Amino acid sequence: MRTALWPRRSFGRSFQYFIKRVLRLTATPHAIAAGVAAGVFASWTPLLGFHFVLAFVLAYVLAGNMVAAALGTAFGNPISFPFIWASTLKLGNLLIGVPQGAGHRHVDLHSLLTHLDVGQLWEPVIKPMLIGCVPPGLFTAICFYVLTYWGVTAFQTRRKSKLAARARLRIQELAAARAERRAEKANRA
Repeated sequence: MRTALWPRRSFGRSFQYFIKRVLRLTATPHAIAAGVAAGVFASWTPLLGFHFVLAFVLAYVLAGNMVAAALGTAFGNPISFPFIWASTLKLGNLLIGVPQGAGHRHVDLHSLLTHLDVGQLWEPVIKPMLIGCVPPGLFTAICFYVLTYWGVTAFQTRRKSKLAARARLRIQELAAARAERRAEKANRA
């Protein structure tokens, strides 16, 4: 039970793994960054259960990577959801013009669950959250796009230079081995 709630090697190690997983995707920096940004934006919406679908649609529209979009939805998690939901509801009510403390009607949870009447939640909860998720969602998506684009570009450039250096070293080793064989043949002759 403890490992389900708290990783054995800490959250820092899990976070590092997540970052490396994103950096090692094989796609252009734009595709990876757009996918992550789409996933982050989708995490701000109150559409639980549809974050992956929304992230994939946004990634498709932005020419983003689908795997990166799925990884980007990790922004919305059990730790961040209470903050996301509270802030989007408050901001949505502010943008709609609902006065502080007013406009909260009673939601009959029993009726909602027995008759599946989601209409009770539309006006007081879902509508303000859908409106309130746009500004912070766009802001964080743009921030994650810039950070991811910069990180992936730097990682891929460094990786290409390391691979090129290894290839040059291997070519030099092969050339030295050939020269050594030629010298041995010349000494025998």
